[in-house]
Amino acid sequence: MELILSITAFAFTATATPGPNNIMIMASGVNFGVLRSLPHLLGICFGFAVMVVLIGLGFGVVFQEFPILHEVIKIVGILYLLYLAWRIAKAGNQSNEQTRSKPFTFIQSALFQWLNPKAWIMGSSAIAAYTRVGEDIFLQVLLIAFIFLLVAFPSTGSWLVFGRTMQRFLQKPAYQNVFNISMALLLVATVIPVILELIEV
Repeated sequence: MELILSITAFAFTATATPGPNNIMIMASGVNFGVLRSLPHLLGICFGFAVMVVLIGLGFGVVFQEFPILHEVIKIVGILYLLYLAWRIAKAGNQSNEQTRSKPFTFIQSALFQWLNPKAWIMGSSAIAAYTRVGEDIFLQVLLIAFIFLLVAFPSTGSWLVFGRTMQRFLQKPAYQNVFNISMALLLVATVIPVILELIEV
């Protein structure tokens, strides 16, 4: 029980704090509402849980053996996050509904976890901190992934609901544009540490 509580506290802190997922889901709530953003939310929750399982079952060893692959994923992730920041910044600028950007699908959101620097840190840290040598690694990893899955719904979902709540205050296109640009800049800020890390390497 003590271990479960520790994992839950870590999972809540990790998933509730600002990061690419939460910034993007809040922006989606503002621009598309809760219902249209649900696939995005579900993709985050299930996609990260699957990622934790794969890291815990040895997928991370591949990157230890071939570190260049991890560097490539970091670079692709940075470029993709910058592209997403641009999409968020432009989300409210089109007057034609058919040409407006669309919310993330479940698959897009789930796959995005592999390009999300914070997701890598969260998953790797959880596996390193809460698995014990000599015990069934499969059950331990499944427990960690399941707790993250449960915790992610309310913690990440609260960002979506908050975004939807803000929608009423952003009725004017100018206000919504300012919000979108602010969220885009925050998203860019989340990749600055990764860029600096790559430069140092």
